Amino acid sequence: MNTKIFRYIILSLGLIYFSSCSDFLDKDPDDELTLEMVFGDKTRTEEWLANVYNQVEDPYSLYDRVEAMGDDYVVNPGWEQFGISIISYQTGNWNPSSSWNPNYWNILPQKIRAAHIFIQNAKPNAAQLFTLKEVNYMKAEAKFLIAYYHYLLLRYYGAIPILDKITDIYGPAEEIMVGQVTFDQAVEWINQQLIDAAKELPPMYEETTKYGRATSIMCHAIRARLLLFAASPLVNGNQDPMYANFTNSKGEKVFDSEFKLSKWEKAVTAYEDLLKMALDNGHKLYYEYLSDGSIDPFMSYQNVFFKKFNDGNKEILFARAESIHSLYEYVTQPRGTGGTGAVGVSQLLVDDFFMSNGLRPILGYNANGSPIINSASGYIEKGFSTSNEYRDTKWAESKGDPNADNNPVTLAGTYNMYCNREARFYVSVLYNGCWYRREGRETQFYKDSPDGGPTHDSPCNGYLARKKVHPDCDPRNKVSPYRPAILVRLAEVYLSLAEALNEVSYSEKAIEYVNLIRERAGLPQYGNGEGEIPAPKDQDELREAIRIERRIELCCESALRFDDIRRWKTADKILNNNFWGMNANGKEKSDDDNNPDAFFVRKIYQKRMFKSYWMPVPQSDTDKNSNLRQLPGW
Repeated sequence: MNTKIFRYIILSLGLIYFSSCSDFLDKDPDDELTLEMVFGDKTRTEEWLANVYNQVEDPYSLYDRVEAMGDDYVVNPGWEQFGISIISYQTGNWNPSSSWNPNYWNILPQKIRAAHIFIQNAKPNAAQLFTLKEVNYMKAEAKFLIAYYHYLLLRYYGAIPILDKITDIYGPAEEIMVGQVTFDQAVEWINQQLIDAAKELPPMYEETTKYGRATSIMCHAIRARLLLFAASPLVNGNQDPMYANFTNSKGEKVFDSEFKLSKWEKAVTAYEDLLKMALDNGHKLYYEYLSDGSIDPFMSYQNVFFKKFNDGNKEILFARAESIHSLYEYVTQPRGTGGTGAVGVSQLLVDDFFMSNGLRPILGYNANGSPIINSASGYIEKGFSTSNEYRDTKWAESKGDPNADNNPVTLAGTYNMYCNREARFYVSVLYNGCWYRREGRETQFYKDSPDGGPTHDSPCNGYLARKKVHPDCDPRNKVSPYRPAILVRLAEVYLSLAEALNEVSYSEKAIEYVNLIRERAGLPQYGNGEGEIPAPKDQDELREAIRIERRIELCCESALRFDDIRRWKTADKILNNNFWGMNANGKEKSDDDNNPDAFFVRKIYQKRMFKSYWMPVPQSDTDKNSNLRQLPGW
C-alpha cells in the first residue's frame, strides 16, 4: 500500500474507540495526503478499501492465535519462550493485561472507522472511468466489513460497543467514552447491517480480479453464523449467575438468561435463506470421483481446500483473497523434511474420527484418562498391523498410484490406533510411522530421530497437522502451491442448518443434511436401509450426532471448534483437563505401558486451565474508559 496513505490512515484513526483518546499529532506533516486527494483518485480509493479488508481473518494464520485455544490444534509449549502467548492462555496464565496476538479489541475499531470514512468520502471519477455503480458496490463492501468486524468482536468478547459512526475525537467525553451494549442489541444491529449490505451486493463477481470481495452470499453466511451463535446455550438461556447478573455501564443485563426458542427459529430461517441463495447461484459440495463414478472420499475432502472456485470448487462461499499458507505448511511439516514440526493436532481429535464402518471408536474416558472403547466399532488400540490396508481411492500419499482406483492408506506395521479409520482421518492427521511421499520414507517422531525431539521444533504429543497442508508443498525448497483461503464453505452450512433445525424440534431433514456430509466422507449414512447405521432416535441423540460430525468435518478450520465448544457451553469441561498424546520422549516402536522408552503409549503432555468463555477487555482500556465493564471470569 502507498506509504503516505498508510501514514494518513494511522493519523486519521488516532482515536481507538474502546479506549478514551490516544495521543496523536496536532498537525499532519505537509506531505500527507488529504481525504480529498485520496478519494479524488481511483487507485488511492481502491487502496484505502484494500487496507480496510486486511483484517479479514486468514484461516492459515489462526492456529497459534485462536485455534489452539480449543482442542483441535496443538502448539508446542516450547514456543512460549518466543512470545507465542497462546501457550499462556492454554495453561490459565492469562489476565486482562496479557497480550493477545490478534489484538482485535484495538485493531478492528480502526478498520471500522476507516470503513466509515470510505463510505462518507468515496465518489465516482468520470475521468478515470470510476463509475457510480462501482463506488456504490464498494460502499456496500465497506458496510459488510463494518458488520463483519463487529461480528468478530462480538464472537470473542461478548460485550462490545456499537461503532455506527465516525466519532469526533474533539467531542464531549460521553461520545468518546463509548460503552458496551447488550449482546442481543449487538446481534440485531450487526444482523441488520448485513441484510442491508446484501441488498446492494451481487451474489458473485464475473471478474476474477474481484475474488475475495464481499458478496451478498458472504453477508448471509456471516449473518447465519451470527444468529447460530446467538441461539446457542452460552447466550440463550444461560442462567449461570456470573452471566445472568452481568450488566453494562447503563445497568442493562448484557446476556439474556431466559431461553427463547425463537432465536433458533431465526437461525433456521437465516440458514435456509443462505442455502437457497447458494444453491441458486451454482454452489454445491465438492466431489472427486473414481473411474466407476463413485465418490472418492479421500480426494474430495483433501482437495476441497486446494481447488480454486474457478477450477470447479463451488463449495466455497467466503474466502480471503490472500493468505500466508506457506508459513502454515512450514510449521506443520516434520522437522526432518524442512519444516519445524511444531504444530499438531490433539489426541482428542484423533480419538473422535470415526472408524471406516461409520461408528465412533471411543465413547469417553475413565478417571485415569484411559479411553472407553466402543467394542462394536472394531477399534483396536494396541498392537501393530501385519499388512497394508487398501481402500477405493486415488489418494496416493501412502505408497500409492494416483492413476489407480485402489490404494494403500496404511502400511504394514502401523499402530492399530490409526488403522481402519475414516478417510478424513488420514487427510487430517500426520502420525508416527505414516508414509511421507515427498521424502520417500515413514515419519520418525521418536526422540533423537530425524523428526522428533528433544526440541521445541518437534511434535510434543506425537502428531502433526495434515489438513490443509498441500501434498506437493516443500518448505525445504520454498514450494507452496496456491490454494483458496476458505472461511465459509457449504458443508458448514448443511451442518449448521441441521443443528438449528434439531434444536427447534427433532428433524428428519436435519438427518438428511448430516447424511450429505457422511456420504462424501465415504461413511454409512443414518437410516434403516441395508448398510446404514440406525438413525438417532430423538433430539438428544441427534444433537450429539450433529456435534461429532461438525467436530470431524470442520476440524482445524477458522477456529470453528473453539466457537462451537464455547457456544455449546462445554469448553470448561473439555479444556479444564489433562491433554494427552503419544509419548514424545519414547525412542522405541513399542506400545508397552511399562517401557518408559515406548512411543505408542498415552502420556499427559500438558495440563490446561480454562478461565472464561470470552476474551478479556484489555486492562489499559478499562482503566481509561469508565464506561467499559470487564467480562465475566476476568
